[in-house]
Amino acid sequence: MTLVVSSWKWGASGGLEPGAKLIDHRGRTVREWHPDRGALFGGSAVETLKGGLPATAKFHGSHLLPNGDLLLVLNYIGLLRMDACGDVEWTLGEGIHHSIDQAEDGSFWVPATSAERRAKTERYPNGFPGVDTPVWMDRLLQVSDEGDVLNDINVLEVLYDNGLERYVRKAYGRGAFTDDNGDPTHLNDIEPLPSSLADEYPMFETGDLLVSLKHPNLVLVLDPASGAVKWHADSGPSDVHHLIQQHDPDFMGDGWIGVFDNQDDFTNRGTMLGGSRILAFRPHTDSVRVLFPTPRSDSIYTQNRGKWQHLDNGNMLLTESNGGRVLEVTPGGRAVWEWIRDPHSASRVPFVTSGTRYDLTREDVAEWSCSASEASSNAPNSDDEQRTE
Repeated sequence: MTLVVSSWKWGASGGLEPGAKLIDHRGRTVREWHPDRGALFGGSAVETLKGGLPATAKFHGSHLLPNGDLLLVLNYIGLLRMDACGDVEWTLGEGIHHSIDQAEDGSFWVPATSAERRAKTERYPNGFPGVDTPVWMDRLLQVSDEGDVLNDINVLEVLYDNGLERYVRKAYGRGAFTDDNGDPTHLNDIEPLPSSLADEYPMFETGDLLVSLKHPNLVLVLDPASGAVKWHADSGPSDVHHLIQQHDPDFMGDGWIGVFDNQDDFTNRGTMLGGSRILAFRPHTDSVRVLFPTPRSDSIYTQNRGKWQHLDNGNMLLTESNGGRVLEVTPGGRAVWEWIRDPHSASRVPFVTSGTRYDLTREDVAEWSCSASEASSNAPNSDDEQRTE
């Protein structure tokens, strides 16, 4: 089954309200979650300069647990955990944004940002050389299963500690980081390396973090204990090496790291650079290859957001966020399944922040603990969106 996060139903304010749906292979809804954003995190009490109000923020980042509990990120506001019935178990208002990845100990790694712009930190009391105005400080947060912060790593400090401050300059020179937006890094993903794959990555160890920084076009691997950057994807000798506004790097096995490379070229349909792609790096052999598109596939393109998943059957699940589409393709690029979000006007479709495949059956979902009334309201709807191969 596939968990899809998007905007779904018309709310009292007249706009589409976001939520999550678990759909089967025919696109039929098996379970859905629509938390009341305005009631989360204390409502207006947690308004942040970057995130705004909970009632108007979007969900961006999700993780479904085997018992039906769902974690969602309310972008730049916080993290919430709900049970299979949609009842909120806990919230964490720490300016959390973009993604959720679970570690082997059950904790979660999530991107977060400072509550306000800052020019200095305790470790850099005189500021960061070359950063002359206060900026948003991105943070790597480790959160316990109960919603407590276990670890808090400042991204800007990581770059300066490891001699990578040139990437802040590159982001500024390209115009992604400006004095106006105050966003030098734009952290959008953190993934810990599991012990089951660690032997396949000679340069890394279990628990090392794979990190994506959108504005510097930078992907790196960090030891969270020492703060040392063990590897980073740098510009290579050809265009195939260059990342542009990337998202969602994943450890995919055999030493490879796959990345959703948006290739934002400032056109509406990716006509300059040919669209978005899945780019793979193999750090210990210094190898790079393009996994998608292939000569036999159609192109996809999303200027921002975007997600990909390497499936157990060897296929790839791709989220073309701005096109409102999730599709599964073979290694050769042939589409074998797709789901498309219905448009809400003649020319616009709600974006899809993520599509994630889970090894679940209807019987598994039926066993999730939930009240009879909620189970009835979450029953499959034959009128839902349906797209198949």
